[in-house]
Amino acid sequence: MTTPQPSVTPTAQEPKFGFNDYSERLNGRAAMIGFSLTLLIEALTGQGVLAWLGLT
Repeated sequence: MTTPQPSVTPTAQEPKFGFNDYSERLNGRAAMIGFSLTLLIEALTGQGVLAWLGLT
């Protein structure tokens, strides 16, 4: 005798925290924006970010 198999697989929502695709994609985009802004600041001011912030 065989046991009946379910016909529908339940889908669970991914959590919005921890290591998942959503958070990794969001973190990557934020890093790209920050890096681009850093390059833009250096190009416009002619100084590095540390000098621009007054740390050197």
